[in-house]
Amino acid sequence: MAKTQLDIEEQELLDAYESGVFESDLDADRREYLTKAAEETFKKDKRINIRISSRDLEALQRRALEEGLPYQSLVSSVLHKYVSGGFKDISADKAGQRSR
Repeated sequence: MAKTQLDIEEQELLDAYESGVFESDLDADRREYLTKAAEETFKKDKRINIRISSRDLEALQRRALEEGLPYQSLVSSVLHKYVSGGFKDISADKAGQRSR
């Protein structure tokens, strides 16, 4: 499993949390809102079937292994990021650069 590199601020937060010193400043309403948002984000209530090339599937499985998660979770994450605007279409950018 790949080890995540933390920046200094993240490491300080993790150290404070693990030592029991960290105290959240979230009020109950904000905590409830964030909890519901997280549940909705990760709720998987639909199933799809797709056909892809064996080459693409093998590449997905390799990438998922590098990330330390099941390949179905990687695919779900990629699709979620795409539809929520978290991914930039680099192929469109490259096509635009070639035509200049």
